[in-house]
Amino acid sequence: MEKEQYLGVSVSPYTYEEIIADLKKRIAAGEQSTVIAVNPEKVITAGRDPLVKELVNNSTYQIPDGVGMIIASKLKKGGIRERVTGVDMMGRLLQFAADEGHGVFFYGAKEDVVRTAKEKLEAKIPNLRVAGYANGYVQDQEALVEQIRESGAALLFVALGSPRQELWIKDNMANLPNVKVFQGVGGSFDVYSGKVKRAPAFYRKFGLEWLYRLLTDPKRIKRQMALPKFLLKILLQK
Repeated sequence: MEKEQYLGVSVSPYTYEEIIADLKKRIAAGEQSTVIAVNPEKVITAGRDPLVKELVNNSTYQIPDGVGMIIASKLKKGGIRERVTGVDMMGRLLQFAADEGHGVFFYGAKEDVVRTAKEKLEAKIPNLRVAGYANGYVQDQEALVEQIRESGAALLFVALGSPRQELWIKDNMANLPNVKVFQGVGGSFDVYSGKVKRAPAFYRKFGLEWLYRLLTDPKRIKRQMALPKFLLKILLQK
């Protein structure tokens, strides 16, 4: 399946199931893969920052995390059929790891957040093996990379905020040959730890998480303006 382009940014038209199936083949072949969430805000940022655009476009899977990406694909008669959110992609990958016997490693967030996320996920997903974790305030990066390497984890979830987490992955992939799947997960540890509540199912079902976040935190209005700006640019694009 060919990737779609929106304002020079690549987006993968894969569903959750298609990504997992493709990853299974790539892991069997010994290949490393990266997963990055793409939403209108990130596309707008990529238009201003060549480094962000490079990090997105060089990823293996650019998942369409945001209803704006679905709308843009429909406007351009693309093939994106469903949202693939970062937090839910992480959940699918954890289930995949449990099913296939792969170890996982969590890096990022505050100590209590990442530890609680680890404990709750281990309790929720049978056979999940969290090979290790580290908070986002580790100073000795060489020791951290060695810890991840020695853990034997095949999947690594990095929560440092974007684009810092993607830069960290880019800089350390070569030193972590045992890790086959890297995902920058932003605030997902906060969600899985229970510190941050997800939007109710109704909002998630209809792609209205942005509305829920705006209603509960009106200060986000400036960030939310990226959606109409993005769609206008898509409409005006030749």
